[in-house]
Amino acid sequence: QVQLVESGGGLVQAGGSLRLSCAASGTIVSINSMGWYRQTPGKQRELVAGITVGGSTNYAESVKGRFTISRDTAKNTVYLRMNSLKPEDTAVYYCNLHPSRSAYWGQGTQVTVSS
Repeated sequence: QVQLVESGGGLVQAGGSLRLSCAASGTIVSINSMGWYRQTPGKQRELVAGITVGGSTNYAESVKGRFTISRDTAKNTVYLRMNSLKPEDTAVYYCNLHPSRSAYWGQGTQVTVSS
């Protein structure tokens, strides 16, 4: 069964940093493009960062230069390092394949940035 479990969220002051982790089952990370997504009440879920099987990365314009997506295929884990956090980054963050698959959404991890 495919499982994606997010962790690492929390409360942080503006300008601070957090690292999110996504622990995946099997060999998901090594054989699929992966992405980090976020959603705030009243807004559509958006792709924040993606990483391809080959290791290429892409970012939403709003986080470019501040966030870094990476993976550890041996641990089957995807990470999102978030620096210079802003209150508008507050959201529930999810990982999934990219393109996403509806059945793979988990609980996400809450990130709250105080001003």
